[in-house]
Amino acid sequence: MADAICTEIKLRRDYLDTPRLETIYFGGGTPSLLTTPQLARVFDTIYQCFSVDANAEVTLEANPDDLTKENLRRLRGSPVNRLSIGIQSFHEPHLRYMNRVHNAVEAENCVKNAQNAGFENLTIDLIYGIPHSDHSAWESDLQKALACQVPHISAYCLTIEPQTVFGRRVKQQKMPNVDEDFGAVQFEMLVETLEVAGYEQYEISNFAQNGQYARHNSGYWLQKHYLGVGPSAHSFNGHSRHANVANNAVYLKAISQGEIAQTTENLSTTDQINDYLLTSLRTRWGTDLAYIRNRWQHDLQATNSAYLQKALASNWLTLRENTLHLTKPGKLFADEITAALLVINRL
Repeated sequence: MADAICTEIKLRRDYLDTPRLETIYFGGGTPSLLTTPQLARVFDTIYQCFSVDANAEVTLEANPDDLTKENLRRLRGSPVNRLSIGIQSFHEPHLRYMNRVHNAVEAENCVKNAQNAGFENLTIDLIYGIPHSDHSAWESDLQKALACQVPHISAYCLTIEPQTVFGRRVKQQKMPNVDEDFGAVQFEMLVETLEVAGYEQYEISNFAQNGQYARHNSGYWLQKHYLGVGPSAHSFNGHSRHANVANNAVYLKAISQGEIAQTTENLSTTDQINDYLLTSLRTRWGTDLAYIRNRWQHDLQATNSAYLQKALASNWLTLRENTLHLTKPGKLFADEITAALLVINRL
């Protein structure tokens, strides 16, 4: 797989029109399981095929149980300079509920071990909305997360998809479904607790201290072009989206033949506007109405005037310098607000 990924990088070296790479992100699956030679081979290929900014953000996703002191020393010797750690919870019953491999002790120790190894740029992932008798476990999770003293925290509400093990258990009434009101209360706890601690909510699920935003993820929200390599990876060049096949065997066979097994979606003007709405409204930068008018010749304010007046009057949105921003109450209804603003007619 590592060899195939290197081959794909070479095959797609001309996909991006950027002069140099500003971010590199190893995610999906468990990239921390790559051996030192495999990781080095991938990096060598990237640096051979692209110009990489000297201050590039290079992130690797890792599970707490993978971050042994030996692995951390190994990663520290690579170009990786940022770790995204999937802690999810510090509460043992919740980790078992989510079928996580790591335990609560590993969840607490992994961040300290990473910091001792020299990693300062860290982000941890948390999950809220997990069924519980009260909010005490979530409150404890937040306090333990703050005690980690990391510059970035991401938090997502638990979702249960129908065609999954959890989905079947809910259908069979073997476990409770996610309570939206319960999750909403925990979201408000999250925002308030992190705000008091000096974290800025720069995107609905992402919080940073001192402007230490996730540069790679911010690129998605700011409509920057990106190249995704490997099974299931997605790429975007502004006017089309490409999705690699998810099946490993099919992916490997195609690569061995010098081909990329992927589907292409050409984005209409409507698609491009809706993509911008879906990503921008969630962020601190908001949705720039003038940008939509100038780039796509679409007046969102005119076509959605009735709904916008309602949302502004309800204190769900604010309009500052021709840019729409979600308010604190509005963030609870972000999906509903965005859906109401989407362009329906194909332009």
